[in-house]
Amino acid sequence: MNWTQLLNDELENLYKVTDALFEVVDNEALDWKPESGENWMTMGELLLHTATSNGPGFKGFVTGDWGMPDGMNLEDMEPDEMLPPAEKMATVESVARARELLAKDRKQAFEVLQSVSEEDLAERELAAPWHPGESFALGRHLLHSIRHSLQHKGQLFYYLKLQGKPVNTGHLWGM
Repeated sequence: MNWTQLLNDELENLYKVTDALFEVVDNEALDWKPESGENWMTMGELLLHTATSNGPGFKGFVTGDWGMPDGMNLEDMEPDEMLPPAEKMATVESVARARELLAKDRKQAFEVLQSVSEEDLAERELAAPWHPGESFALGRHLLHSIRHSLQHKGQLFYYLKLQGKPVNTGHLWGM
């Protein structure tokens, strides 16, 4: 398996499709969230989370720098600090800003990926700070990061469907 090619291909598709879905969102809907159930992100929280989910994570796995403020360490954080409930998540102020952040995330993810050897992707084992008891190859961690973003892309697609936006399977898969 060629990790570099696989991750590049997955990232290309993810960013293309996600940006196209971002274009469908209305600024007036940034506070929207599903009415039933609980712990739903608002549209703005979902956009921000999705737009910033790979670049910093890739950097964290590859370099160990998770972008934490001085004196803070992921390993010392409580689970609810690493995975806050939706009502504690930050939001984005506009769709345009979300698209800018997505472009920045894309650039960072590809730069970090280009800095890693195929050998490191396949053989360098490490654990995620939020799951210290289980180590995987670096490439697998980066693929898990992409899969995480894909889940949120799907969530965004269904948010748009629930709002009555004219999206279909082609929008979800970039067709």
